[in-house]
Amino acid sequence: MTDSDDALLALYDERMRGAPPEPLPGAVLEQDGPVVRTVGQFRGFVFTPRDMGVRGAALDRLVARQRDRFAERGESVEWRAHRHDEPPELPERLRAAGFVPGESRTVLLGQASEMVTEPVLPEGVVVRRVTGEHDMRRIAAMESEIWGSDLGWLAGMLTERTAAAPDDTVVLTAETGGRIVCAAWMLLSGEAGHAGLRGGTTVPEWRGRGLYRSLVAVRARMAAERGVRYLQVEATGDSRPVLTRLGFRAVTTMTPYVWTPPGS
Repeated sequence: MTDSDDALLALYDERMRGAPPEPLPGAVLEQDGPVVRTVGQFRGFVFTPRDMGVRGAALDRLVARQRDRFAERGESVEWRAHRHDEPPELPERLRAAGFVPGESRTVLLGQASEMVTEPVLPEGVVVRRVTGEHDMRRIAAMESEIWGSDLGWLAGMLTERTAAAPDDTVVLTAETGGRIVCAAWMLLSGEAGHAGLRGGTTVPEWRGRGLYRSLVAVRARMAAERGVRYLQVEATGDSRPVLTRLGFRAVTTMTPYVWTPPGS
């Protein structure tokens, strides 16, 4: 039976958009009214329900408290706002408080069992599951080169998450000649019945050759074998067409609003 779009959106709101139940080592979850913030990572995060239940001046104060909490720590913070969130004036309030919107991403859901296909890799490319810090640093270096910014924090995040939850964190590389040409990871939440697919960045000269699709297929098979029903992706404009062709369905969009301490 196929889930309706409304059912998938309700599932996403209920199970997938909140703060992680178990934060990374060194990170702390703090509840502030309707929101939960994560502190102690490379960047803070603010997670909200679909409707925060506050409006007007009360919403302004809530937003300001999150900004001021991270200002005290000298850290940047990302507030993840969705197209269907209430109240609709939230983006305006975030911008007024100094949060800057980033690139919006499409939230897509799909059933893992329907995404299991045989990966078709170019000749000479092998897929590896990696767990060590050395490989995580190689992934971060590849990502940094492609995106033109220092993403060294990614190595620490992947290393810590893999060490803390080795069964629920899957990091894959596609390599040829000792070079990483694509990397992707999956964060499983077996009890909740879903897994988040992340990454998938491919070096420019290897794009369009099936690497992204192959890593989706490998992760889908691993998730299905674990009894995970749903896969969730926050897709850029480049990956959304690939995912929709595979059968993923768009349920909403998410825009990251980032506040950065002055002088950072």
